[in-house]
Amino acid sequence: MKRRQKISEIMTRDPVTVHTKNRLSQVREALKTHKVHHIPVVSGSRFIGLVSSSDLLRVSFGNTYSQDARAIDALLDTMTIREVMAEDVLTVRPDATVREAAEKLATGSFHCLPVVDEEGDLQGVVTSTDMIRQLLTAY
Repeated sequence: MKRRQKISEIMTRDPVTVHTKNRLSQVREALKTHKVHHIPVVSGSRFIGLVSSSDLLRVSFGNTYSQDARAIDALLDTMTIREVMAEDVLTVRPDATVREAAEKLATGSFHCLPVVDEEGDLQGVVTSTDMIRQLLTAY
């Protein structure tokens, strides 16, 4: 692993995203279909928040994947993405080093860091799994 490797070299570009006008049932389906645990919320290309599978579990009072999907979706759709998403999300810039991103992920608050440019536009995401994969390539 290069000492000053940039996060832009290992991030996932063009991640699955949702808009605040999407329904939470659509977020649940996207999480399941794309096998991800976090989905950035954008307005245009600007990053505004993050919805995780844990967020959906918290507001649905149970397992959003093993119960009757129609009942879960009906419950989820009584809320908006803005009511569920986290807005106080740590982010990194594309030119941040892998180490800088790892330090932010180590806080334990989230397992996903949105990568945003100077204007706040989403460029990609990096997850704790991405970091572990990167570490494994170094050893």
